[in-house]
Amino acid sequence: MARKTNFADIAFRKHDHGRCQRQLLSEAKQLCETRKLRLTSRRRQVLEILLASHQPMGAYDILAELNRVNPSVIIAPPIVYRALEFLMSEGLIHRIESRNAFISCVHPGHQCAAQFLICRDCEQVAELEDSDPPLLVEANNLGFAVDHSVVEITGICAQCQKHAG
Repeated sequence: MARKTNFADIAFRKHDHGRCQRQLLSEAKQLCETRKLRLTSRRRQVLEILLASHQPMGAYDILAELNRVNPSVIIAPPIVYRALEFLMSEGLIHRIESRNAFISCVHPGHQCAAQFLICRDCEQVAELEDSDPPLLVEANNLGFAVDHSVVEITGICAQCQKHAG
C-alpha cells in the first residue's frame, strides 16, 4: 500500500503540488465510483480548481475561473453552488467559514470534524489530520451528538515568519 502524503505538513512548504493534486483527484474519483455517484465534468472542474491551490476560493472566484477556462460557455452561479454542495456533501471539499470560501479536502470522503491552520499572510490553509479532537471527545462523553464541527486557527506560517524576520 502506498504511503499517504501528510498534507498538513506540506501545505506550508514547497512540494510537488501536481503530485498531491493528482493523488487527491484520483481518490475523489475512486470514492465516487465506490459510492456509485457521478463526478460530472462540471463537479470535476470545480474540484480541480480547488485542488490547484492550498488557498481557499470563494464561489464567485471559482465561477470566474470556470468562465475564463471556457469562455464560449457562460456558467451561472447556481451551477457552481450545486457542484459545491455535492462536493461538500461527499466530503471532497470543505467550507472555510471565516473566509466564506472553499478548499479541497485532504482526506476525501471523511466526515469527521474539520480543523484548519490558516496563514493570514499567504492565505495558505493546512487541514489537520486529528479526526477526534478533545472537544469532540468531551462532547461525546457528555452525551452531546455533534453534527458539525469546524476549527479554524489563524496565525502566520513558518515561511511567512522567515520572510518577515
